[in-house]
Amino acid sequence: MKRREFIALIGGAAAAWPLRVGAQQAALPRIGYIWVGERGTDVAGAGLRKGLAELGYEIGRNVIFEDRYAQNDSASVPVLIAELLAQKVDVLVTVGTFATLAARRATSTVPIVFASGDPVKAGIVTSLNRPGGNATGISILSSDYSAKWLELMKDMLPKLKHVAVLWNPENPAIAAEVEQMKTTAHALGVDLSTFIGNSREIDQSLASIANGAFDGLAVTTDPSLEALTSKVISFATEHRLPTIYPFSFAVERGGLMSYAIDLFDMWRHTASYVDRILKGAKPADLPVEQATRVELKINLKTARTLGIVVPPSLLARADEVIE
Repeated sequence: MKRREFIALIGGAAAAWPLRVGAQQAALPRIGYIWVGERGTDVAGAGLRKGLAELGYEIGRNVIFEDRYAQNDSASVPVLIAELLAQKVDVLVTVGTFATLAARRATSTVPIVFASGDPVKAGIVTSLNRPGGNATGISILSSDYSAKWLELMKDMLPKLKHVAVLWNPENPAIAAEVEQMKTTAHALGVDLSTFIGNSREIDQSLASIANGAFDGLAVTTDPSLEALTSKVISFATEHRLPTIYPFSFAVERGGLMSYAIDLFDMWRHTASYVDRILKGAKPADLPVEQATRVELKINLKTARTLGIVVPPSLLARADEVIE
């Protein structure tokens, strides 16, 4: 081969190489992920990544993971979903009812994997066994166990009379939780006052709670409140306000008590839905599963700080006690 021909051949190969790499990158399956909070603080994303890794997915090698974080601004969620859809994701993963409904409004074709309070009542799926449409995932059915929050607080604090509740009225699943709590409160002789818990109004709500004569605080399962958990824990500690959380990780961070599903474990399992969809399964054919394991966790150190003596009967019921 002549020198000129050899140089031309090498030059052509070099020019073609980036195209091949780009083609390989484009051919990788693409997962979109949206969460209302800040990057690096979500338990859901960590659990999902762990589950994907266990199923053989290595981000950057055999799968692309496009994530978007709303930085506690729920109004930006639809915009971020549009960005992910523009990236031609093969499956879109949404955390919570609000984000899932926004995704359903944005697309009827891209598969959606979600975790939601009651996806049937929210209109996300037709039924748990036959979801229909392009969405499937996990139903937390938190309204079924939200009644226990007040019962557990009453067991720990027999004189409990006035409880503040942080919630997101824009989320239909959270509205169901609050209705269930009101029924329980009536039966227990407890008065409830609700306060909006999103990034725009949380400071005003906490200030109002601090100025009220409340015996306790209950946090609902909205993802916006999950993202604000550290702020709520700091507030509850500063104002010596006994608080129950719907996120088990809150107790590990200094919260008094939680009655909740394990979000990390749930999202680790949710990765199996993403896997099946990437392998060709249709969301309409994948029944929605119900998260059924709910655990009680108590932080005894926090209880002592608050001057609370936890009844032995309640400690005996706890799945985990942090000393």
